[in-house]
Amino acid sequence: MTIERAQPRAIDIRRVHRLVTRAAALPDVQAEVEANHDENRWWPTSITDPRMRMLAAGWSTRVSYRMVSTYAQVIAAADAQGFDRLIAATDAELSELVRPIGLPRTRIDYLRSLAELLRNWDKEGIDPTSEADCDALILDFAQRVRGASYKVAQCAMLTALGYHCGIIPVDSGMVSKLAPALGIRLPSSAIAHEVFRHTLEAAVHARSADYRSLPAELGYRVTIPGEVVPTWWVHLVLIYFKRLYLNGPAPQLCARRPVCTKVVACTHRPHRL
Repeated sequence: MTIERAQPRAIDIRRVHRLVTRAAALPDVQAEVEANHDENRWWPTSITDPRMRMLAAGWSTRVSYRMVSTYAQVIAAADAQGFDRLIAATDAELSELVRPIGLPRTRIDYLRSLAELLRNWDKEGIDPTSEADCDALILDFAQRVRGASYKVAQCAMLTALGYHCGIIPVDSGMVSKLAPALGIRLPSSAIAHEVFRHTLEAAVHARSADYRSLPAELGYRVTIPGEVVPTWWVHLVLIYFKRLYLNGPAPQLCARRPVCTKVVACTHRPHRL
């Protein structure tokens, strides 16, 4: 199965840039992005084994923001054991390890099938940390790892390759809330996560120079390698804007989006809860 990357519409490119520019200027969004950009609480750089990073991406599923510290402790404990010891552990031992974040059967199944996929990739000569075809690997991951949605597969590949690899993960809230706010229509199936990811990535690359200059213009205290398009920064801006302003929605959010380019704190009638 393949998903053809469609060229984004000019209006989508403009709307994504306008929304990112406006959202990134919000003080609460900026604070969250700065707190998670260089050292992300969900996928810390202290975990260096790509296999463990892919595991962390899957085990973060269905863990609330309130439990991020608990999740971090579980991942640190897992990393201290190492991936090879984890896959050799019994189900009872793994259940005890993940008990603080719940869903032991789901998390154990994810680990076991992830290990199987990595063994198969190794036999097939596929290195997920190389400059491989990320789209193909994400689709393969989502299809062959138990409990791995497209979102989890996107996050797994991003964490394996590093924050600045160019992947913009898309969760369910981005599909159901952010895409409509941008006037972007998506398929009704799970493949919408991939379609929207392709759209966002292409929109950012279409105005790469603008996005490279934007963090500095807005005074962001983040470290972005000079040679990359800041897709990781854009992802964090969008995900925290979605969390803070669309998961409610916030009363200052304009009801006329995406036509209104300011989105928040505009002169239009405010959104009524």
